[in-house]
Amino acid sequence: MTTNLFTPIALGPQTLPNRIVVSPMCQYSADEGCATDWHLVHWGQFALSGAGLLMIEATGVNPEGRITPGCLGLWNDAQEAAIADRLARVREFSDMAFGIQIGHAGRKASAFRPWEGPGHYAPGQGGWVPKAPSALPFAEDWPVPEAMTEDEIAAVVDDFAATAQRAVRLGLKVIEIHAAHGYLLSSFLSPLANRRDDRYGGTDENRRRLPLEVFAAVRAVCPDDVAVGMRFNGTDWVEGGLGADDAVALARALHQMGADFVDVSSGGNAPAKIPVGPGYQLPFASRIRREVGIRTIAVGMIRSPLHAESIITGGEADMVALARGFINDPRWPWHAAEVLGHAIDVAPQYRMGATSLNRPAAAR
Repeated sequence: MTTNLFTPIALGPQTLPNRIVVSPMCQYSADEGCATDWHLVHWGQFALSGAGLLMIEATGVNPEGRITPGCLGLWNDAQEAAIADRLARVREFSDMAFGIQIGHAGRKASAFRPWEGPGHYAPGQGGWVPKAPSALPFAEDWPVPEAMTEDEIAAVVDDFAATAQRAVRLGLKVIEIHAAHGYLLSSFLSPLANRRDDRYGGTDENRRRLPLEVFAAVRAVCPDDVAVGMRFNGTDWVEGGLGADDAVALARALHQMGADFVDVSSGGNAPAKIPVGPGYQLPFASRIRREVGIRTIAVGMIRSPLHAESIITGGEADMVALARGFINDPRWPWHAAEVLGHAIDVAPQYRMGATSLNRPAAAR
């Protein structure tokens, strides 16, 4: 059986062995922003999965940019060293390509870890005052953020660039700027959260200004062999919020600026009723790929190998990214390969337990 899911792909300057991405997954398990041995276990299991690319979770570009106090950061030397240590140990056993998603949580920062229940840490109790384009809370029971000054906006652009430089030193070959899910850059894009009347708000062009400034700053500090792209919303799922036309316009601007890929998600700028189901965000990615021609990653409840194959074969996206699917099945690419009749490389220590196409003949 011929499969397109397992064909190589050029993601900018990087050539990946297949179209499967381990999506960034927040783990809320860092210590003062530093990676821990939980990350060693987390990255290690997926590094042996056979996916083409593993993306490190949303990583804060400054202390206030973390979603929770337990989120990963990359703004100081200790954090850089902690990631370097865990990456080096994983890389002893895997040559998988690693990338990183860098971001700022904006008005959704200083939250409890998910297993601690809903709520936010207050300043002085391990939390901080969130920053946002405007002093509008995400919802009624959320803290009111501080509207950022233009000097603070300029500082955040510098923070993104500095974090990207650290990522380059770590040998990470793909950098994804997080501008989705209602976090800082996403909130600047959305009229639901951005009510500014300066050059960062008021018009579609002005609302795109900060994400595009961040992209330009990150691209400028990355060497030619590093792929740089952005994750953003295809829709806010709320009337008056971002829609598919906005997503196409942002993708077109990024493409013209030299972005290597876009990763199309949705929601998070306001409470919304979202029709979650297999491939529910795919139409937004598909339209961008068709109209803009940029490399496009599709995300959102893609669990079936046959579904993933049909997305690539049908030209709806260039790659698929899974998070919950990998948590449920860390060997998802093995099983996808078997369903699609494709043999993949498996670590020799695991071949006896691998799917039938990858086991030694004597063990089948």
